[in-house]
Amino acid sequence: MIKSLYPTFQRWSEKGSVYLYSDPHFGDSDMAEHFNYALPEQQINNINKTVTRSDYLIILGDCGNPCYFEQIKCKNVIVLLGNHDQSATKFLPYVKEIYTGPLFIGEKILLSHEPIGLPFVINIHGHDHSHMEHYKDGCKYYNVAANVIDYTPVSLGKLIKDGILAGIPSIHRIIIDKASVE
Repeated sequence: MIKSLYPTFQRWSEKGSVYLYSDPHFGDSDMAEHFNYALPEQQINNINKTVTRSDYLIILGDCGNPCYFEQIKCKNVIVLLGNHDQSATKFLPYVKEIYTGPLFIGEKILLSHEPIGLPFVINIHGHDHSHMEHYKDGCKYYNVAANVIDYTPVSLGKLIKDGILAGIPSIHRIIIDKASVE
């Protein structure tokens, strides 16, 4: 179980791992044209090789055609809507949970579609299809846009074990330090 998550979200890791992925743009012809994007079948193959039935797969927006979700073997799929996702209702038959905006899943972990600069969290996001991390100084980001992570979901547990939360100050510490100076 991932103890860094708020209790509400720890259930995601009770029986398996939690994987992160963004911007699959399943069936979106513009992406193939402009970004030489992997086909939906290639992406789903990578997802199915990595994510098991008991795992959770969190897709951080710009999903594309939801009918492709039927091919994903993992049945614990969670979606945060992105700027290309018009309606939550079209995903309802295919996913376990849907969120319409950014989601704090732990004191220091923020999931969002687009990058959000906050100094007290790691912001795991998509939207940015470049390999650049040129965001606001003092903030930490991790981009899981499909093309950036080689179309292979990333394990949240592994990121945490590898130290992604190291060096992120607690919001409580920031407030206390700021109050001490004033």
